[in-house]
Amino acid sequence: MNIILFGPPGAGKGTQSKYLEKKLNNFQVSTGDMLRDEIKKETEIGKKIITYMNEGKFVDDKIVNKLMENVIFNPKKKGRLIFDGYPRTLDQAKNLDKLLYKSDQKIDFVFFLNVDKDTIIKRIEKRKMIEKRSDDDLNTILKRYDTYMETTKPVLSYYSNKSNFNEIDGGLKIIEITNKINSILKV
Repeated sequence: MNIILFGPPGAGKGTQSKYLEKKLNNFQVSTGDMLRDEIKKETEIGKKIITYMNEGKFVDDKIVNKLMENVIFNPKKKGRLIFDGYPRTLDQAKNLDKLLYKSDQKIDFVFFLNVDKDTIIKRIEKRKMIEKRSDDDLNTILKRYDTYMETTKPVLSYYSNKSNFNEIDGGLKIIEITNKINSILKV
């Protein structure tokens, strides 16, 4: 089963993805983790990614789509993907559809974790203390949140008309979100 989890930075996508990865024996595909890995390796792509992140912008679709292609065509992961934070743009959503079609796959469930800005700020401040992530600067996060909400509107429209789309209040407690997802997945 292939699943998409999307929502603004700090919505809890990573937490839910990690849970589902274990529960379903699937593979979490976190663009954030993939991008941070490129930065950590100090690759040329990683250097470009840092510039985008520091400016509070999304990383160029071409970079993200290429990284995603490698994952989708991995035969070990076929039909067992949990997309965490991807797609973020309409171009990425259409690219994902093309890649899945070419690899004889589909998306079974789409979950949108809808969270307001105040909740995000509280979560990011807490996460910053615990995880010490370099991309958790409050001003950067606020820029990323605004950019996310603006850029993702077309993605939300794209998926919300499909029968596999589910909107969940991302402001709920972690266990409540998990329970809602489980009941929709019937697991």
